[in-house]
Amino acid sequence: MAKGSKIIYSVHPAVAMVQKSLASLKEKTGRTLEEWLAFIEAQGPADEKGRIQWLKEKQDLGTNYAKWLAERSFGKGGDEDSPEAYLQAAERYVQNMFSGPKAGLLPLYEKLISLSQSLGKDVKFSPCETIVPFYRHHVFAQVKPSTRTRIDFGLALGDTPATGRLIDTGGYAKKDRITHKLEVSTLEDIDAELEKWLKMAYRKDEK
Repeated sequence: MAKGSKIIYSVHPAVAMVQKSLASLKEKTGRTLEEWLAFIEAQGPADEKGRIQWLKEKQDLGTNYAKWLAERSFGKGGDEDSPEAYLQAAERYVQNMFSGPKAGLLPLYEKLISLSQSLGKDVKFSPCETIVPFYRHHVFAQVKPSTRTRIDFGLALGDTPATGRLIDTGGYAKKDRITHKLEVSTLEDIDAELEKWLKMAYRKDEK
């Protein structure tokens, strides 16, 4: 990646799901998000755990809604409420991931991004708090800063046998999307072998 260039992130698919939930919240629960937050503040317990139980037991909400509303009542979440909010959060997620003791991993991350961008214009990057998934039609790769000195570069390779540096994560047996990984500690680790597996993961995600 050229010095001074900027990684352009794409809106995570979860944002559309959150927006759909927000739009149907009043119909499903009787209150909008704003109405729930005001109600919880006025009548709910003071602590988050207590609010979850109160929402489940006294307000007849399911576990997911109860947990989500309790968290939101303490100012948590909101990063996926809109595309604009998510894209602002995405930059923060990456800054936090590659700061402090893990700052030295940033050049490795940028090299992996640059290599993946070269695969095609349909490659997208949608950071989460602890990982950065790479999308085509689905997730085909992901970056996870595993230690201060290593990135685990996950790949969606199905039942491909692990050879060379490729590690089987057990993901295929567990029906996880990411099934293999390569450990990346230096720029030299981003080599022809890694590129071969990355291209395979990208091709496997064809429609």
